[in-house]
Amino acid sequence: MTDGRVNPNHTLDHQGISGLGSVRYNLTEPQLIEAALAASEGQLGQGGTLLVATGKHTGRSPKDKFVVRTPSVEDQIWWENNAPMDPASFDALKADMIAHMEGRDYFVQDLYGGADPAHRLDVRVVTELAWHSLFIRHLLRRPDPASLDTFTPDFTIINCPSFKADPKRHGCRSETVIAINMDDKTILIGGTEYAGENKKSVFTLLNYLLPEKGIMAMHCSANHAPGNPIDTAVFFGLSGTGKTTLSADPGRVLIGDDEHGWSDRGTFNFEGGCYAKTIGLDPTAEPEIYATTRRFATIIENMVYDPATRELDFDDASLTANMRCAYPLHYISNASETALGGHPKNVIMLTCDAFGVLPPIARLTPAQAMYHFLSGFTAKVAGTERGVTEPQPTFSTCFGAPFMPRRPEVYGELLKQKIAKHGATCWLVNTGWTGGAFGEGARMPIKATRALLSAALDGTLDHAPFRKDPNFGFEVPTTVAGVPDILLNPRRTWDEPEAYDAQAQKLVRMFSENFAQYEGHIDEDVRAIALG
Repeated sequence: MTDGRVNPNHTLDHQGISGLGSVRYNLTEPQLIEAALAASEGQLGQGGTLLVATGKHTGRSPKDKFVVRTPSVEDQIWWENNAPMDPASFDALKADMIAHMEGRDYFVQDLYGGADPAHRLDVRVVTELAWHSLFIRHLLRRPDPASLDTFTPDFTIINCPSFKADPKRHGCRSETVIAINMDDKTILIGGTEYAGENKKSVFTLLNYLLPEKGIMAMHCSANHAPGNPIDTAVFFGLSGTGKTTLSADPGRVLIGDDEHGWSDRGTFNFEGGCYAKTIGLDPTAEPEIYATTRRFATIIENMVYDPATRELDFDDASLTANMRCAYPLHYISNASETALGGHPKNVIMLTCDAFGVLPPIARLTPAQAMYHFLSGFTAKVAGTERGVTEPQPTFSTCFGAPFMPRRPEVYGELLKQKIAKHGATCWLVNTGWTGGAFGEGARMPIKATRALLSAALDGTLDHAPFRKDPNFGFEVPTTVAGVPDILLNPRRTWDEPEAYDAQAQKLVRMFSENFAQYEGHIDEDVRAIALG
């Protein structure tokens, strides 16, 4: 239903929620934009976009995210990475939030997390803000209208930015809270208007539930060859490594840009839309993503714009460098209609090495792939954060530690098994620096990265000559058509090879020190790589 009326299948009674003002179910994009504008939640932008700002929270709040520590999850959760909340605190939080909601208006979207019907999660998302309802309608997958009358949620998300948590009463850290209760099948979000918390909460749920079914949950983008879903590639990578840009190859079909599952059937997108960074967005380099910033109902988040013309400024990061746009996947012309692919033929792990050590591409054995997957390496560069004066390593296990409720070895072992079973070829691709570290060298040419990826995906790179890297032991091609040979050997790109050697040993030590946390949890072949 899309007119706001409530029928027996569209109630919040199962959550004990009553006494609300108007509750409007499954509104469409025009209706949600009208509601957002009427409530002064944003402004109408060029092409019918919706321009919004998220206040003091312009990104996720990972330190304010909690998992309720019940007996059923006690032995399953990676508690070193997931802050616990006791059940009594959650009960108080939920009761207080519901009391706060009384008399206020809310929006509800009934959606799917997952394109594969056999493994999807049916999610009801209750939001205080109309634009949050539009956001999650873009980012998750929509049931057909006939299915809505019988929709029954597996989990319910309640997002109430105006509610402020009480750390003493609710067992949290601040007035901002994201609390996940696997037994209650509820996620409570309060004290933040950042819309990304909605989608990442669903990702966290799927990361917990799917491994029990032998399904690998992945923080990755994915594409496949035109007319050939069997030729699928997945791209793991942290923010800033090129995950969205490199998967949006116009010569391939885009399955999705951020979150996927790998089942016994193949690859499937969790989402129905994209949440792309817009800082420095170039209409020449990324024309399709750029075009969405003028498409009807695209949400433009935390961007500076001309108040009269609503012209966007893609270079002004005064609000945040994490400026974004959210849009449905079908706004990309080469997007898959089914969001399904085959078993990955190629697994690409993207890193932005600001130390200038790693080669632009390397071929990994299954054990090396698990090592680099568990490491999840990229680097912060000087000037990106206060106090950062030289490149600093960032190790985010599984290329998405904040969303991993289980121990990383669970995901690493699943990945290793699937790579072995389906014969995927694994690659490490460095989109960072060459010819020196950040501040001295230069960013890896995007043209070279694309040429190397094309050679890897079409199979021609399999026939190139390779050398063994003396620092990490993986194989590096020595000659690839369209790529200068010197780029393939990073030591040769430095003015002082001895300085490269010292930097390389420094990075190797950083990897080794980080990987020590997995001692006792990994196979001997992976341990051998860690020990050099």
